Amino acid sequence: MPSKKLKIQIMSPNLLESDYVVLGDQLIKQWRIPVHHRMQLVFGSLRQTVRVVPLAKFDGIRISQQLAAQMGVQPRASLRLTYRPHSTTLQFGPLLGVLISKDYPDSPERPFGPITMFCKELVNACQLQGVYVYFFTTDQIGANSSSVSAWVYGDGWKKSQVPAADVFYNRLTSRKLENKPSVQHFLKEVKSRYGSHFFNEKFLDKTEVFDALSRDFSISKYLPESYAFQGLQTLKAMCAKHPVVFLKPIKGSLGKGIIRVSRLEGGAFQTQTAQVGGTRRQVYPSLAKLYTALSGKMKATRYQIQQGLSLIEADRRPIDFRALVQKNLSGNWNVTSIVARTAGGHHFVSNLARGGSLSTVKEAVLKSSLPSGLKGTIPSKLRKAALYIADAVDHQIPAHFGELGIDLAVDNAGHIWLLEVNSKPSKNDNTPIGVGKIRPSVKQVVEYTRYLSGF
Repeated sequence: MPSKKLKIQIMSPNLLESDYVVLGDQLIKQWRIPVHHRMQLVFGSLRQTVRVVPLAKFDGIRISQQLAAQMGVQPRASLRLTYRPHSTTLQFGPLLGVLISKDYPDSPERPFGPITMFCKELVNACQLQGVYVYFFTTDQIGANSSSVSAWVYGDGWKKSQVPAADVFYNRLTSRKLENKPSVQHFLKEVKSRYGSHFFNEKFLDKTEVFDALSRDFSISKYLPESYAFQGLQTLKAMCAKHPVVFLKPIKGSLGKGIIRVSRLEGGAFQTQTAQVGGTRRQVYPSLAKLYTALSGKMKATRYQIQQGLSLIEADRRPIDFRALVQKNLSGNWNVTSIVARTAGGHHFVSNLARGGSLSTVKEAVLKSSLPSGLKGTIPSKLRKAALYIADAVDHQIPAHFGELGIDLAVDNAGHIWLLEVNSKPSKNDNTPIGVGKIRPSVKQVVEYTRYLSGF
């Protein structure tokens, strides 16, 4: 049965009884919905017995204040509706719950800090498609998984009690929060009790990704040599094979803690460490001395060691690429965007937090050191690699992902390499958009929600 987007009208108690729903007579005839008969209304985890009343020349839904309160919906919301005749069920939805790290109740204009603009954009995209969305933190998860106290948007942001959603989107930016027993219990409960879908359900670490993807021969050509760092012997073996290697914190992000190790003439070795003000360089007479200097840091943090690559550059600054890959209304991976990131002055990492700058792929490639005959092939090669890698993540890592940030690099021969896969691409308010505009990346989240929920 198809779904139809309809506007909700909330009636005062003396105008409509709590267990009645009013629908247009044309829709009732079209879908053959029995009137004045008891049937089940479903909205996320909410199950309520109702009777349907027809209304001539009406194209919306009327519900009572009591039912609206149970559903947690605000006036003038739009929802999709479908009728399931085999179970005599009216299903409203889809209901999307977004799990976020932090809220700021004392700042009603920006209750989610730097991701408030993204959240409002998601509200607008949901309203256009008849999806209802709410936002909640780990502290708002209670003992009963059937409902949560969450933020919804009506005439401004407000708190409402809402049912467990059809689809949950994990936007937690802290591994500690994600691993809280209450969060993991909630995740299991809503999946098993209500059939909820939970996407981007976990962080990825570098060793897990490269170990898993190395099992997929179809993408082996994109993988630089990479291992969990085991100590001096690993360092010696990699430095004997490659003039440059990188040591990367397994759970790191934003370029923090990355160490570049390079062999110098005469047998000495140099480390370069990314810092806020630039790059810190140190020279050691041997790998053993270098390892001794780093070993304290290595004990506190697990590292991945990776083959260094000769990346294309512009004005002697390395360039890499971030592909945002998301699942669409058909449940298939789609490349939403690819941007080029050029490292800032005195930096060897391209992250914006380290002074890097963004540009289009075409602009960066044109300015780069890549031979001119190869430049035209790069955009399509990057898109193809991003889709192959996303597909491999789906097949090799036992978790549900709906979007991935895939960091890619191009060497001076035009070969594409995978640098990193990120399951929590940034949503901070640093991308200026016009008022009322909705980015394709936000629209895609809503469309994938509709796919998962069957709406």
